[in-house]
Amino acid sequence: MDHRWLEIVINARSEELDDLCGKLIANGVPGLAVEEEEEFRAFLEENRQYWDYVDDALMEQMKGVSRVKIYVTDDADGQAQLKGYLAGIDLPYTTAALREYDWAHSWQKYYRPMAVGEKLYIVPEWERDTADIPAGATRLLMNPGLTFGTGSHASTQLCLEGLEACTRKGDRVLDLGCGSGILAIAALCLGAGQAVGVDIDPKAVDVAYENAALNGIGRDHCRFLAGNVIADQGLVQELAREKAQVVLANIVADVIIPLAPVVPQLLDREGTFLCSGIIDTRGDEVAAALEQAGLLVTTRREKNGWIALEARVR
Repeated sequence: MDHRWLEIVINARSEELDDLCGKLIANGVPGLAVEEEEEFRAFLEENRQYWDYVDDALMEQMKGVSRVKIYVTDDADGQAQLKGYLAGIDLPYTTAALREYDWAHSWQKYYRPMAVGEKLYIVPEWERDTADIPAGATRLLMNPGLTFGTGSHASTQLCLEGLEACTRKGDRVLDLGCGSGILAIAALCLGAGQAVGVDIDPKAVDVAYENAALNGIGRDHCRFLAGNVIADQGLVQELAREKAQVVLANIVADVIIPLAPVVPQLLDREGTFLCSGIIDTRGDEVAAALEQAGLLVTTRREKNGWIALEARVR
């Protein structure tokens, strides 16, 4: 069946973006997409043939503006969900109807093979036989489907670069907010022995397993779960039975901050916590939360206005 969906687009200034994403996730949004001002300008350049000029007023309106997209089914249940998702959010938004095929496939033309860090080369699954992989690169095949995680966003790239630096052969890796599974799978491709991914969106579990299989990784080396480690102490206790040498969280500041006190329960004493998805204006705030939770920040990476922090247990 070709289901219909509503795409909700919320406009936010750069200083509002992190707070908006945090509120949406706190309100139960299982996944969202962020389009930043640079992407708007790139779109204008790439499609210049369709217009003679761009209205100066529109250019000024989009200056410093990002667009956050969320999706609900185009029915009564979806409308009820949307009301809850937008509770406490007073920003302008638009809605557009689209078919499931549009949502799942129309973005693929924007997703291309890319090098990340010194070793990884991310390749869309549909280009597995045509992509020209550099000699010595570690290929990571991905098909993100309807979940977050292509590797194109700066926050994910910062996490992948951190993984290259800290992953050791045989490590156990825990990815909190795993989305498409890209970080957990990358860790296994880099030599980790076991990986567990957790996401609040149940759809992420199937997508992550499919991406693992694309890379020849079986369930004997990876496990993906649906759950919320901030709200579910039982899940935390289950994950803490075998502490990880690397714990990842590529989310947003408003989720990382309450997550910080949980991390020491999950992280090996000699292990590394790597968190990203932090807009640069909130880097110090997140670092302070990690320190208060008993973690020592050892490395700070920055790219395109985003920050990743690396920390260990004191």
